[in-house]
Amino acid sequence: MVKPMTKDALLSAFGGESMAHMRYLVFADIAENDGFPNIARLFKAIAYSEQVHATNHYRALREYNEDAKVVAGAPIGPGNTLKNLDLAIRGEEFEITEMYPAYLELAKYQGEKEAERSFNFAYQAERIHAQLYREAKSYVEKGQDWPLKGKVWVCPVCGHTYVGDEPPEKCPICGIPKNKYVGF
Repeated sequence: MVKPMTKDALLSAFGGESMAHMRYLVFADIAENDGFPNIARLFKAIAYSEQVHATNHYRALREYNEDAKVVAGAPIGPGNTLKNLDLAIRGEEFEITEMYPAYLELAKYQGEKEAERSFNFAYQAERIHAQLYREAKSYVEKGQDWPLKGKVWVCPVCGHTYVGDEPPEKCPICGIPKNKYVGF
């Protein structure tokens, strides 16, 4: 069984990623209605990536068969696309500056390899998400849609997110081949 502190971190990360998944789907609808279809695609792609992270965290808890209360924070209060990008950036930055670095150290210290792997996958992908959201926000601030060329590609194993005509030959985080990527 996963040690209690790592279990709590996995539950919190599962809750946070689950909420991010749903938040980004709501934000995608708003971006579409605001006239930003490429930003809507970005939100949908990253929502899928967050689902990958939540799934990985949840699978690491498979030895349990109990009820659990999940405590997870999230920037809330949806608004227009600019505000929603701001909320997304804040959430991603929290994950990369505080949450995942602490959870990674905890999992390493407790020797929880599957949790460590899951946290590392999410941490690496969240760094990319924050950058993509910052880039998209710079266009919305000028009243423009993000000039997305190609697709937003997401690795279904680790959530790596890439923008371009084709995904990378292999995922730089987990190593799966390009034909496994999901395109948005």
